[in-house]
Amino acid sequence: MVRKDGIFHWEGFKWDEGNLFKNWEKHGVTALECEQIFFNNPLLTEKAEKRSENETRYYALGITDAKRKLFIAFTIRRNRIRVISARNMNRGERKAFDTL
Repeated sequence: MVRKDGIFHWEGFKWDEGNLFKNWEKHGVTALECEQIFFNNPLLTEKAEKRSENETRYYALGITDAKRKLFIAFTIRRNRIRVISARNMNRGERKAFDTL
């Protein structure tokens, strides 16, 4: 994998029954909004300090086409982004994002 814009090169998204509607039900975030932040600037990505035993986790701070500021936890499986969790940024995250 090659690094691109702070994260590994990816070729799309991995959605399944386990993650397609979960973020909408919990936080009112659609799958489309999750995808949008990866195409918009600015985008801040970091490797998560707390990791799963089986895979590396990342987080992203980004903005949707409608200017909604989102925090997304994700992993990369077979060059595809799999969103684990998505929600509105909290105050500290917005502050960090707004300094980009």
